[in-house]
Amino acid sequence: MDPGFDAAVLDALFTQPPIGLQVLDPELRIVRFNSASFGVQGLDMSDAVGRTWRELGFAADDVESMLRTVLETGEAVTDFRYRGRLAVLGGVEMVLSISASRLQDAEGRTLGVAGTVVDITERDRAERRLQLLYRAGERIGSSLDVFRTAQELADVAVGELADVVSVVVLDSVLQGEAPRPGPLVDPVTVRQASFRAVETITAIPTFYEVGAVRVIPRGTPFAQALSDLRPRLVPALGPDDPWLVRHPAYAEVAREMGGHSLMAVPLAARGVVLGMVSFYRGPGSLPFDDADLGVATDVVARAAVCVDNARRYTRERTIARLTQRALVPDRLPSQSAAETTFTFLPVASSGVWYDVIPLSGARIALVAGDVSGHGLHTVTTMGRLRTAISALAAMDMQADELLEHLHALTEQLAREHPPVENSDQSELTATCLFVIYDPVTRTCTLSRAGHPAPVLALPDGSIHVIDVPVGPNLGRGVASYRSTSVALPEGSILTLHNAELLQGTDQDRLPAFQNAFSAPTGLTGRLQDMCDALMNSLLPDNPVDDALLLLARTRSLGPDQTASWTLPHGPESAAAARRLVAARLTDWGLDDLTFSTELIASELVTNAVRYSTGPTELRLINDRALICEVSDNTNVAPQLRHAEDDDEGGRGLYLVAQLAQHWGARHTGRGKTIWTEQALP
Repeated sequence: MDPGFDAAVLDALFTQPPIGLQVLDPELRIVRFNSASFGVQGLDMSDAVGRTWRELGFAADDVESMLRTVLETGEAVTDFRYRGRLAVLGGVEMVLSISASRLQDAEGRTLGVAGTVVDITERDRAERRLQLLYRAGERIGSSLDVFRTAQELADVAVGELADVVSVVVLDSVLQGEAPRPGPLVDPVTVRQASFRAVETITAIPTFYEVGAVRVIPRGTPFAQALSDLRPRLVPALGPDDPWLVRHPAYAEVAREMGGHSLMAVPLAARGVVLGMVSFYRGPGSLPFDDADLGVATDVVARAAVCVDNARRYTRERTIARLTQRALVPDRLPSQSAAETTFTFLPVASSGVWYDVIPLSGARIALVAGDVSGHGLHTVTTMGRLRTAISALAAMDMQADELLEHLHALTEQLAREHPPVENSDQSELTATCLFVIYDPVTRTCTLSRAGHPAPVLALPDGSIHVIDVPVGPNLGRGVASYRSTSVALPEGSILTLHNAELLQGTDQDRLPAFQNAFSAPTGLTGRLQDMCDALMNSLLPDNPVDDALLLLARTRSLGPDQTASWTLPHGPESAAAARRLVAARLTDWGLDDLTFSTELIASELVTNAVRYSTGPTELRLINDRALICEVSDNTNVAPQLRHAEDDDEGGRGLYLVAQLAQHWGARHTGRGKTIWTEQALP
């Protein structure tokens, strides 16, 4: 080959090189290098011959180990990545691509190593920017919590894009609110949502304490970015910058962290400003450039959508909680049948509800229910079911019949509001426990649709779970419910609760009840204290759903408050009813109600004799109102008629309705009962 050609090749490699080229002897000392050696701008190589890479402040242990392996094995290495801070270049982090191969003479003796070095810092930074965007999409927004989302943004950016990241949000965002769309001009009050710095920056100013509140003053890059929603880049941050001179607090922060470069990016989504993200670079890092600003803007934009989703969720949850509190009772009505109290712990805006409903005949209904899901839709559905069950209970339905009607209503609501595709909304279903207690007979009738069975504490100290047949959840399967009845001694405590307090088996719950009811006063102590003690014992450490306890201590109406008679099936029964009613009202000192009650009893007994075939039951109850009940063996429902002037009949129930404050009818196992209530004088 032409010697001139060889000389031209060597001259091109060592005087006009596109990459750094070096030749090392077996001791890894530099023998020859070209003008682009190391491929690093600014590195002085004037005295490099005879020195090792380590002596030049370049090579680390892993680079030297790689070169020695090439010498020993003869296997070439291509694109060995070295990432480090070169002391000879002021400690700036560089990324170099190193390739090396062993040099041998014609006889196979090792002469050294030939290596190429290419500065790929910019290419590596571009690759890392793309990877950063990918990780941001994966890691930011794992929850609907503003603080956690802000911290995920800081964690993703620190070490990759910046040495320090600070995220602040508007205080209203934490309440689920946001300003009107568009820039913010006035001084803005923000709250520190997250802060993160690389490990080398140990002095974390209290200025960035999470939760701290401060005002972003005018004339700063942060205020400028909020005023027009454009990010700001400050490549060189110096103590003499006019805005730092005017605001010493920011100057002190920059000095403590050693920050020399800054980016201020507004946190905004859907045109609504949510906060601000500040990026800093400290000692040993290159200043930010336009490419960094573009990446920061993209990362913040992704995070802003997640923060806005969290804000919207917070707003909906707040509205749901307010709606929930408006749809469940904050106090229970006082009743003669039982003393009642409750403890309700709202945690997740679920569909938990409870109620105590007055019924005819001095009875009460105790209700506990839970609609599936969380949020505003669940809460409003709960309100509709609670209203429906109150209306059905007012019709004096049997417990199992009432649940069948509620099951049909839940199915209808599920058809009207099916789950939205790709949402966390679940198919509508609900559980319910319905209990009726009669203080005259001291009988408790229970029926349930998928709800936990109640716990009963008897005056003798025994505690057990009532065996109530369980039917399907409301809105699921075929409506098939059964009821059971138990006799309760006066002073028994009935406990209704939801599934959040159901830990383990039924028997696992009983020790907590035993402890709550084993106070020195036993079951006669203050009912609210027992309820709170039970809640503290049964509530999980980290509840994920609303928790409910509803306690009822039963009472009974004794013989001095009730009177009942069986009247034969005949026309003389009406007159007998009038005499019996008048005598008993005199004993009770209610002579003022004698005339009206005589007329009510006479009309109802007359109707019973006319439309039934057996004896008639007459009962008076002296409670918060005077209750008159007439029972017969027919299921024919009474009809209130408005008789014309020339009609000979049809005015009986009309007169009853005019004399009574309330009246109605309920079906019984042997027929029906018509009842009236009159206010006591």
